[in-house]
Amino acid sequence: MIYKEFQNKKLSALGFGTMRLPVVNGKDAEIDQDAAKAMVAEAMKQGINYYDTAWGYHEGNSELVMGEILSQYPRDSFYLATKFPGYDLSNMNRVSEIFEKQLEKCRVEYFDFYLFHNVCEMNIEDYLDERHGIYAYLMEQKQNGRIRHLGFSAHGDMPVMRRFLEKYGKDMEFCQIQLNYLDLKFQDAQAKLELLKAYDIPVWVMEPLRGGRLAKLTAEETDKLTLLRPEETPVAWAFRFLQSIPEVTMVLSGMSNMEQLTANIATYAEEKPLNGEELSALQEIADGMAAEVTLPCTSCRYCTSHCPQGLDIPYLLSLYHEHRSTTEVGGMSFIAPMALSAVEKEKQPGACIGCRSCETVCPQQIKISQVMQTFSDMLGM
Repeated sequence: MIYKEFQNKKLSALGFGTMRLPVVNGKDAEIDQDAAKAMVAEAMKQGINYYDTAWGYHEGNSELVMGEILSQYPRDSFYLATKFPGYDLSNMNRVSEIFEKQLEKCRVEYFDFYLFHNVCEMNIEDYLDERHGIYAYLMEQKQNGRIRHLGFSAHGDMPVMRRFLEKYGKDMEFCQIQLNYLDLKFQDAQAKLELLKAYDIPVWVMEPLRGGRLAKLTAEETDKLTLLRPEETPVAWAFRFLQSIPEVTMVLSGMSNMEQLTANIATYAEEKPLNGEELSALQEIADGMAAEVTLPCTSCRYCTSHCPQGLDIPYLLSLYHEHRSTTEVGGMSFIAPMALSAVEKEKQPGACIGCRSCETVCPQQIKISQVMQTFSDMLGM
């Protein structure tokens, strides 16, 4: 197992994410505890020492199950991370109540790592609002030892991350972002890396396989990579890409079965960063993926000046791209729905009246009204 140094700690470079534990009869709330227990036993045996859970995973049962399983191991044999559930605005005034309950559910007296969960457009105002007392309370828990390291996860765009860091960056010890070779450009993850580097904040990675998208390459894409590294699977290539980024300390993988766990452990037996030719090959594949779902919008904004509804069409198109790129391969997309939850209903895709005024001035001749209807149907809005 590869290990990374973090403040005099040796963290396994592969972390065990618990958002996609094995379940019974396809029911997300019903975790297969025997299977999960066996997976944790194998993970421990092979040197994984970082376990990541959250209040809402598996409809609230991930913390319970992981607490029960990990209680069978010495407390100093693992690092446990969980998060304050700010993705639900009704939780904003409940930080003390939730934190105490999380300690109880996880059967621990302290959390090694604790995060502001999912800083995004929907909740940034509340996270920055000191009247909720979230930051003050979490800092107090850090001072009294019940939080050893405090950080945040972010799905929001760059302006949201900047606002959060401008206020709390001096106290953030790590940041979890969605990073993979598709999102390096597709979601501007490269800029997020640079922003965190400026604050000297180590990077934790979530969605290394883009919801499974990067495990499902075409035969042509797979052949291109096999010519360069015959021994590597598409999944391993995604992890090798992350091993090539110096700022990355932790890569979290939400493994659902023993087969996935075993394969990932084998990949992390040694570090094999990609060379320039290999990175270029991945970028070509990523560009091809993005082109399949990306409309040729240049954000000229001619459309917005002609929209009687005042829709921010370029922004909605960017969310459409993100959502479609994940859902078309059977992945679970939550970024677009969360971002749109912060948008007034009369400014969402479903508010398009199909007048096509925007299309008359679109230099790229995008059928915007059709896209808005498709996007609205996909979201069920």
